[in-house]
Amino acid sequence: MVDYVFAPHPITSVAIEGDDKQFPVRRIFCVGRNYEAHAREMGRDPSREPPFFFTKPADALVPDGSEIPYPPQTKNFQYEMELVVAIGKDGFEIPVEEAHDYIYGYAVGNDLTRRDLQAEAKELGRPWDWGKGFDASVVISPIKKASEIGHPSSGRIWLAVNDEIKQDQDIADLIWSIPEVISILSQSMRIRAGDLIYTGTPAGVGALQVGDRISGGVDGVGSHTMTIVAPRTGI
Repeated sequence: MVDYVFAPHPITSVAIEGDDKQFPVRRIFCVGRNYEAHAREMGRDPSREPPFFFTKPADALVPDGSEIPYPPQTKNFQYEMELVVAIGKDGFEIPVEEAHDYIYGYAVGNDLTRRDLQAEAKELGRPWDWGKGFDASVVISPIKKASEIGHPSSGRIWLAVNDEIKQDQDIADLIWSIPEVISILSQSMRIRAGDLIYTGTPAGVGALQVGDRISGGVDGVGSHTMTIVAPRTGI
């Protein structure tokens, strides 16, 4: 038995709809600029440029219904509504036509972003970590099993702030499909059971303020809510 100098942190996990078991999370991968309109609002020409990825720490994950403290060091805290893929088995160099075999299920989530810190990092040619990987920066709904809902390739993806629709598109508009994303990611590293892939956000991203109530969803997959609360202070 291993003797640690302090108790290890708990394993991050996600609820599974209709199941008492939890989905243990290993890594969180995010696809950047995977909807054309969002790529353009970020100042890019998305004409099938190769997809790129960034990661978030697993312990930044918070469940549906959470109260999210407004994060420190930012004045431009933004939402990004996304379809999430939950990986159910290990794989490397996965062919596109076999990618669905590696999917355990789907959820909806939010890739919360300190946009001003991200923009500053881009301008200086630095990594995005401080803009993306902070505490409580990634939200997720319960996972729905692919064995029950299949593999969605179309359906409305939407987000509202205080009941006002801000993002409204269709996941059919993904530049790179979910099987393509999985295949491309697996060329670079071995994906493993427990990985989550946030597949990109539609156009319409914007700033959040303390007191905002956010809701969003993907047809046939699920929905989530969250509330922005006052910044956390002290230890």
